[in-house]
Parts: sequence; structure tokens; C-alpha cells
Amino acid sequence: EPGWARAREEAEAALRELREVVRPLREPGYGEALRRKAERARKRRLRLQRRKHEARAAKEEEAARAAEREAKIDQWRAKCIQEVEEKNRERELKAAADSVLSEVRKKQADTKRMVDILRGLEKLRKLRKEAAARKGVCPPPSADEAFENQVESLKTLLKTRTELYEAEERALRVMLEGEQEEERKREMEKKLKKEREKLLQQKLEMDSKLFGDPAEFPLAHLLQPFRDYYLQAEHSVAALIQIRHEWDQYLVPADHPEGSCIPPGWVLPSLPTNDTWATAVR
Repeated sequence: EPGWARAREEAEAALRELREVVRPLREPGYGEALRRKAERARKRRLRLQRRKHEARAAKEEEAARAAEREAKIDQWRAKCIQEVEEKNRERELKAAADSVLSEVRKKQADTKRMVDILRGLEKLRKLRKEAAARKGVCPPPSADEAFENQVESLKTLLKTRTELYEAEERALRVMLEGEQEEERKREMEKKLKKEREKLLQQKLEMDSKLFGDPAEFPLAHLLQPFRDYYLQAEHSVAALIQIRHEWDQYLVPADHPEGSCIPPGWVLPSLPTNDTWATAVR
């Protein structure tokens, strides 16, 4: 029948197409080639993933370094601002104290000038009284008494002001001396801090030469047994006595021909004398 013939032709065409598709699978080495292709694809995928992971890790590391730099910059900026503010406060306080002290000294000078004027008035009245007496003119006793009372009242007032101004000057001087002492203490603390930082840096450099750079050897706990051994005298009196006994066996004078004194600190290694040694040290 025509329908059956057409269906048969379609089935044969589909079979031929299927055979064409399956034919490469029957060829020798096709499976191995397919496996190599799949392996290359897998390695390429892993390589891309590894590169992506490395790029992400590098980006995160760079972001962490940037954040650390920003934190250090902010810390340094805050420290500079604090130092400037402290200096400004000290300068303002000193200027205010100097201004008050100058005002007190001006008041003392005015008081002293008033005392001198009062003494001049007493001397002038005495001279005028003597001149009037030579002419036969004598003031009544009530006038002398009123003048003396007024002079004594002014002297008492000036004395009180003088004592008050002297007390203010002493208080200001004590305050200024206290500020200067604080300033000297701060300068001494800064100097001692710099010295400690310098000694610490020298110790770090020495430890780096002796034990290696800590940044290159992050597994610091591996050296802990050696630290415990060399620092055992700090925690045990028996170990201290034993170590001191061993060291004392080698104590000799500085001019001894067969020995030398124990060095006061670490004995640093000398520089490499050839390239082979230098490569081993690196």
C-alpha cells in the first residue's frame, strides 16, 4: 500500500541517519578521544574556577590591605589632630595665664606707684608745714590728725591690695610651674617611648637575623619549644642555677690567652663569604 511504503521509506531514512550518528562511536579510539575531550573540558573548567577563585582572593586581599592602610592613615591623622589640639590648648592656657599674670603685675605696679605718691604727699605736707612754721603759721592739731587718719586708711588699703596681688601672682606661678612640669613629663615620656620603640625595633631586627623573618615563617608555634628551652631560667630557679653554673665554668678575664669573656648579648652571624653560602642562607 502507498501509506505502508511511505512509512517504510521514512523508517529506513531514520535508520540510515541513526547509523550515521552511531558510526563514529564504533570507530576505534573514539571513546579515548571523547574521554580526552571531556578531560580537557574538565581541566579547563577547573582552571577557570581556580583563576576566578584566585582573582577573588587577590581582590579580597587587596581590599583588606587597603582597609588596613586606611585605618593606619586614620589613626595617624587622629594622632596628629590630637597633638595639635593639645598644643593649642597648652598655648591658649599659657597665653591666658601670661595675660592674667601681666594684669596682676600691672596692678602691683599701680599699687606701688600709689604708695610712692602717698609717701610723696607725706613728704610734701611735712615740708610745707615746716615752711609755714618758719613764717609763724601753725595748722590746728585736728588737721594733722585728719591727714594722718586718711594716710593710714590709704596705707591699709594699699597693703591689703598688695597682699592680694602677691597671692594671685604666687597662685599663677604655681599653675605655670605645674604646666611646665607636665610639659617636661610629656616630653620625657615621648623620649622614653621613642627609645623603647627603637630598642624594640633593634630586637626585632636581631631576632629576624637569628630566627628568620616572622612574615616568611608564620608558623611561630614551631619555635615555641626552642623559646621555652632558652627562656626556662625565667620560670625556674633550678634551671637558672644550672645554666649559671654552666656559664660560670667559662668565665675568664678579658686578657686571658685561651678564652674570651661571655658576650653581653646575641652573637650575630657574619655575612656570607661566598655565593654558595649566600644561597644557603637565603
